This record gives sequence, C-alpha cells and structure tokens, in this order.
Amino acid sequence: MGKSVKFPFVNRELSWLNFNERVLQESEDTSVPLLERLRFLGIFSNNLDEFFRVRVATIKRMAAIDNKLKGLDINPNELLKQINQKTIELQGRFEKNYQIINKALKSEGIHIIDHFNLLPEHISSINDYFEEKVLPTLVPIMLKEGNFPKLSGNAIYFAIKLSTSKKKTDYAIMEIPSMVVPRFIVLPAVNNQKYVILLDDIIRYKLHDIFKIFDYKKIEAYTIKVTLDAELDIDDDISKSNIDILTKGLKLRKTASPVRFIYDKAIPKDLLDYILKNAEPSESDSIIAAGKYHNFKDFIGFPNVGTKKLRFKELPPLEHPVLNKNISILNSISKNDVLLNYPYQSFNYIINLLREAAIDPNVTSIKINLYRVAKNSKIIHALINAVKNNKKVTVIVELRARFDEQANINWANKLQDQGVKVIFGIPGLKVHAKLILINRKEGKKTVKYGHVGTGNFHENNASIYTDTSLLTSHPGITNEISKIFRLFKNTYERPTFKHLIVSPFNARRRIGTLIDNEIKNAKEGREAYIIIKLNNLVDDTVIKKLYKASSNGVKIQLIVRGICSLVPGVKGISENIEVISIVDRFLEHNRLFVFCNNGNELYYLASADWMSRNLDLRIEVACPIYDEKLQKEIKDILNFQLTDNCKARLVNTKNNNSYRVTDSIKKVRSQEAIYAYLKGQLA
Repeated sequence: MGKSVKFPFVNRELSWLNFNERVLQESEDTSVPLLERLRFLGIFSNNLDEFFRVRVATIKRMAAIDNKLKGLDINPNELLKQINQKTIELQGRFEKNYQIINKALKSEGIHIIDHFNLLPEHISSINDYFEEKVLPTLVPIMLKEGNFPKLSGNAIYFAIKLSTSKKKTDYAIMEIPSMVVPRFIVLPAVNNQKYVILLDDIIRYKLHDIFKIFDYKKIEAYTIKVTLDAELDIDDDISKSNIDILTKGLKLRKTASPVRFIYDKAIPKDLLDYILKNAEPSESDSIIAAGKYHNFKDFIGFPNVGTKKLRFKELPPLEHPVLNKNISILNSISKNDVLLNYPYQSFNYIINLLREAAIDPNVTSIKINLYRVAKNSKIIHALINAVKNNKKVTVIVELRARFDEQANINWANKLQDQGVKVIFGIPGLKVHAKLILINRKEGKKTVKYGHVGTGNFHENNASIYTDTSLLTSHPGITNEISKIFRLFKNTYERPTFKHLIVSPFNARRRIGTLIDNEIKNAKEGREAYIIIKLNNLVDDTVIKKLYKASSNGVKIQLIVRGICSLVPGVKGISENIEVISIVDRFLEHNRLFVFCNNGNELYYLASADWMSRNLDLRIEVACPIYDEKLQKEIKDILNFQLTDNCKARLVNTKNNNSYRVTDSIKKVRSQEAIYAYLKGQLA
C-alpha cells in the first residue's frame, strides 16, 4: 500500500445504527420465540434512546461549531441528516413488526388490548386497579402561558386535549407513572384467552374520571417523549470532592437540552404545535412521528404469559468442572488457572470467592475495582462482610460509569460507612478494568490470587452478557495486578508490565507489536493469522495496522458485535479480513485475542475494546492465557462463533447485515453450541 492510498472507514455512528438494525432483525426473525421477539423490540428501543442521549447529543454540539472542527470523516450536519433518515427507516420497520408480533400473539391466545376493546369481565378489575394503584400517582398539569413543565428524558407523557361543548379547547400534560407502577397489567383470563393491557390505556380509559371536576365533552391523550442530552459537563476543579463534582453534573443532566422529540402520529395538529412551541426543540432536533406507545424499552420486561414455546429454552448456569462446591476456591486456583464463561457458567463462583476470602483467617486483604454492580449487589455485601472479619478491603469505585453515577455514589458512601477504603480512580482516566487481588498468608509467605475479566462484577448482567474471567495465582500476573492497584495510591508512578497489556501505559505499543509480528511472519512465508473478538473496533491507528497486516497476507478474522469502522474485503487493503457480528439471546461482551505467533499461539482476554478512549483514556487490562487447556477452550469457543451460520451477520461494504452462509449443512448457533460444549465438560 502506497502513501497515496485512502483508507476506508465507516463512520462510528452509522455503524452503530447498523448494529441496532441487527437487534431489530432478531425481532423480525420468525425462528425467535414470540415473547422474545417482543423483548428485542424493547432492546432496540432502549439502545436507540441511549444513542440519542449520548452520541447524537455530542454530534449536535459538534455541528454548532462545525466551521472550527478539522479532520472529521463527515460533516456533523450531514451526519445528523443521515442518522435521522436511518432512524425513521428503522422506526417504520419497528412499528410494522410490532403489529405483526401482536397479531401472532393473538393466534397464541394472548391479547394486548387497549381501552377500546375491553371485555365486560375486565371492567371491575381495571376500575379497582386504577383507584388503588394508578390514580394516587397521577399529576396532571393544566397548561397556561408560562407554566409548561420541564420534561424528563426518562419519562413518557400524555399530551392531552380537552374540549368543551362550546368549542373551547384546553391543554394539559401528565406523566405516565411507568417508573412507579408496572407498565403491563395482566387481566383475568376469559375463555382460556390471556389479556394484557398497558398502563397507558388504563389511564386513557379513565381520563374523564381524572378531569371529572371539569365539564369537558371530549378528552384525548397522545403520548410524547423527549430525549435529553445525557453527557455530563463536569469541570476539573480539584478543590471540590469527586462526589460533589459529579452530583453537580447529574443535576445538570436533568436540565439538559433536548436532542429528540417523539410523538404519536395521530396527535391533532393544534395540540402538537402547542407542545412543540413550548417544549422548544430546535430545528436540528429529531422530531419523529411514531406509534401510540413510547418508551418501548419497557417491553423488555413484558410478562411471561402463555406457553414455554413463546420464550427461549432455559439454559441454567452450569457448574464448573474444577470448582467443586465442597473444595476451597482459593485452593483450586493455587493448583491451576481457572476460566469462567458467563452466562453459560455460574457467576456465583466470583461471589463465593469473595465470601470465602472474607472468612478465611489466612486472607489479609482484598482489592477490587467496581464499574457497575447490581442493585442489590452480593459483591458489595461480601466486601462489607470481609471488613467485619478484619480484612483490609480496598475498592476502586468509578464514579463516571455512564448512567450508573448516582448508584456508584451511593455504594461508595455505604462502603466507606462500613470501613472499606474507597478510592475514586485517577484524574483524567476512567477505570474500566475488571480486577480482584486477594492476599493470603501461606506459611511464611504471602500468596497473591488474582481475577482479570471482560465484564463487570454485576450478577444480573452476568446472566445475559457473555463474559470471561481468569482466576489465577500466577506470580507474574498477580504481581502486575498488584502494580495496578498500587497505581491508584501512588498516581505519579509509571509502572512497566511484562505479562499484562495495560491502557494507557503499553496497550498501543503491545497491540502494534503483536500485529507487526504477524506481518513479519507473513512476509517470511510463515503462517500468520489473527482472531479478534470485540464489542467495538473504531481506533483508526489500529485499523490501519490491520489493513497493513491484511495487505501483507495475514489472515484476520474479526467478531465485532457493535461498531466496526474497519471495512473488510477491499482489494489490496482488506481482502484478507472477514468481519462477522453475532446477535442472539445473550449480549456478546467478552473480548478475546488470538495471534498465530509462528505456531506458538498467544491468547488474551481483555476489558477493552479497540477504541481511542479505551487505549488512551482508561485503565484497561488485557491478560495472557498461559494454560494450554484454557487456550484450547478459548479457541474452541471462538471456532463455534466463526462457524456460526444462524446468528452471525456479515459486516461488509454493503452494510446490509446479511446473514452469514457457510458450506456446512449442519446448523451452528454458536451460543447454544458453546453451552453444549461446556456442559459436555461435566460428563
């Protein structure tokens, strides 16, 4: 490749929309159980909300200073236009598919009904439910000049038109209390048919009761939703505490600017005009006509009604073949490294590891870093229990974990109240590594036990995210984990690492060296290949390095769930690169790397995607896998994914998300195959 070659890149926002289209495809796939298809619509909607709150909000700010920005791959205003066009296209498919799923549910005896088609058998229970559960939560606001409320980005609202017999019109707005009252209510079955109604439609049914003190002849309610800029504007005033700074930022988020406005396309023009005039979305905001229901993310929690065939087959977490319930986990790790694969295997092993360390009289200290944890975190409880047993416990809490900031502030306060030493990371670097270090006295020496993983210490996420953990007592690895924890105390240190790849210290250099080694071997006629599994591949320097490897004959197989700015299959640049994306019942989240290394393969698991922020602005860790049995396990798992011909999509120049077709007659659905493979280890 000469210097004049223009390297192809896909814009990250447009690539992300292609990923969310793959989620939408799952809801359109008739082989997916019906209730799961409905939940994929909820996931699609939730993803899109976050995309607008974060990425579109950022692009809007870029557009405001467009003439001052250099080196962008696309004009921000043009990008906003393309995003809106794609969003409208996907929204149309979304609405159509919801109707298809709704019709199919009816054929299974499940009816999602609204206030127009209630059965007489339902009236009494709806009236009682409304009086007891719903009415006390409703706060309608009669709209007059100057009293339009600030709309929350987390809520949905009814814009209400109230008409009198004298053709006088009033307007009101009312939040649908879906965060305090369940969004779905299962009504009594009638003739073996099941019925579900949305909270929205119970409120619509009772509108005249809500406004009964007025003499309105007609009352209409239409759903609206605003999406607000969720980026925190946090200054670097070191005279304030971290928590004070972040709390201020969270308050600013609540009063942020709108980036998207969605409304029921059936809304009367006068009501819409009134709302838009007062909600004040700017001309560049996305103003989108949609269906009757918003905040479709709530459909992720649609009730389990109907037969089992309407849901995914249960895959209960498996036991691990080495970690016996009756044997000390620490003793097991002292003999051999252990690999855990979630959600196929139980996350309880991590909780039990901390519980064991909390009561083991020989354990002197526990260190861990927390990015996200569950609402009722067993991890937190185990750490507090360790303090009560006189262990020294240090927790690195990342306060800037997006949308978990308030929860992490609360956990930090609780941990400190219980005597845990809490450290809030390093200024300017978000801590995203997944580390545990346990020190244990064994005879006259202290032995270190370490955990390096790809996912958060979040037991709920571990049931739906595919992640991998390494438990090890390897001195080289655990000593370097100790170096990382020491860094939070002595931030001026610049440690060196032989085993671990640590952002921002050596990640770029080590990744570059690993790729260069494959290029060297390919040039010398040796076998050379790279297998990389990531969530996102965006960093242009790494992508150019992969292009160079491809053009020199290195075979590269990429499994990228989300954003992929690399363009495979371009002659002379990336013709030796294949990229697939797998979207299925579990969210693919683990990062795994394999380098041929002239036949002596190198294996890594990592917390980091290959994005600039992960390589330069975060504490991230990639850890080598030295045990040959565990290397084989990782290779087998990756091979299931590389041969997937059910849920793998091709990422290519067409960006059409076509399903990957293989020569194999046998159907390979990688997530089910991995579960069967790990279950087979127990035989």
